[in-house]
Amino acid sequence: MLFKSLYIQLRFYKFLISFVGLFILAFIFPVLYFWIWGAFGLFASFVLVDYSLLFFKKNGITAQRKNPEKLSNGDSNTIHITLKNHYSWIANVQLIDEIPFQFQLRDFEINRIVAPLEEAAIAYQLRPTERGEYTFGNLNIYVSTRLGLLSKRYRFDGNQTLPAYPSFIHMKKYDMLAFSKYKLPYGSKKTRKIGNTTEFEQIKEYVSGDDIRTINWKATAKKSQLMVNQYQDEIAQNIYLIIDKGRVMKMPFDGLSLLDYAINASLALSHIILKKKDKVGLLTFSKKIENRIVAESKSIQMQLVMEQLYRIDTDYHESDYSKLYADVKRNISRRSLLILFTNFETLDGLHRQLPYLRGLAKNHLVLVVFFENTELTTLIQQKAHNIQDIYDQVIAEKFHYEKRLIVNELRKYGIYSVLTPPEQLSMDTINAYLDIKARGII
Repeated sequence: MLFKSLYIQLRFYKFLISFVGLFILAFIFPVLYFWIWGAFGLFASFVLVDYSLLFFKKNGITAQRKNPEKLSNGDSNTIHITLKNHYSWIANVQLIDEIPFQFQLRDFEINRIVAPLEEAAIAYQLRPTERGEYTFGNLNIYVSTRLGLLSKRYRFDGNQTLPAYPSFIHMKKYDMLAFSKYKLPYGSKKTRKIGNTTEFEQIKEYVSGDDIRTINWKATAKKSQLMVNQYQDEIAQNIYLIIDKGRVMKMPFDGLSLLDYAINASLALSHIILKKKDKVGLLTFSKKIENRIVAESKSIQMQLVMEQLYRIDTDYHESDYSKLYADVKRNISRRSLLILFTNFETLDGLHRQLPYLRGLAKNHLVLVVFFENTELTTLIQQKAHNIQDIYDQVIAEKFHYEKRLIVNELRKYGIYSVLTPPEQLSMDTINAYLDIKARGII
């Protein structure tokens, strides 16, 4: 059992090869033979001393990996390891953690020198780029003395599985926006609200000046006097986050797909919406409608949103906007703010879906959030060196210009839009929501 945890260091082999060369040299110079054997005996005694120091204590090193409860997708997550040296000598420690295969880190190791009876804290960062389960293997510690001839392996913390959720670390960055952004300053112009956004409060007796359209005839019959419904201004608005899971959201950026950027932004935005006392709902679509959450502001709503965002799965089929339109018309009767995360690369792509977007905009306020292709922007800004570079830049400028045409086309039909780079998606979307709320146009 002891030999299973015994490992021979590179220094041992270097000495051994050196002695082989010296013994060959002794055949030429026999006078060196005795001295070489003496040196070899001294080397063997050092190996025994090294072995004794390593294996004299059964638990010379203890270590523990402290994982978070869950990983935050697209963010740097800190993994903490505590390690204690119970030996009475300085230990050279090589730490090899069996990191989940998704990270493809095949040469991961951390080297430390730990003093006698010292407890060392080690931390490293992992950045997952997809949601799902990540399984950690064993934590392997290889310890050696200052002689560095042998090492002993310790193994700790076998299989630990962590889920990678949408970016909750990213979400917390925007907490203060709910309180600091878009507060109406003194002297600002009030915006007239379109429509009657009121909700029922109570039934009361009719008095002169009450709107006769609010008479409650059933209550009037029971009381034998005129009774009217009393309403109050509605505070909480319905906000639905609609995520396109189709082919257009497969494009990668900095390790994450556009879909994952939309998921992370939806989580951060949901948090702000609930902080602003609005109701948040969710649905996703491609070939069919999935991951539905009815807009509410109850205490568990944030957890429901996070769980549904975690479960989002797709094969990136072509998105069916007709099903989205039919589903919204059937299930969302109250006027709401619909924030649609999707992507349009060309004006033709928009025109195919525009009838359905216009249909949604008849009964709801629609905000379309789509992505700026930053690679095209980089290509346009580069200096052209030949004719091919010029052709590439002309084509890139055409697609870049079409994105602006898409914004204008949506505005023509009263549809709001946000065109944003993926890395600024959360911030720009939150600002757009806060701006709409401050202007009172929901």
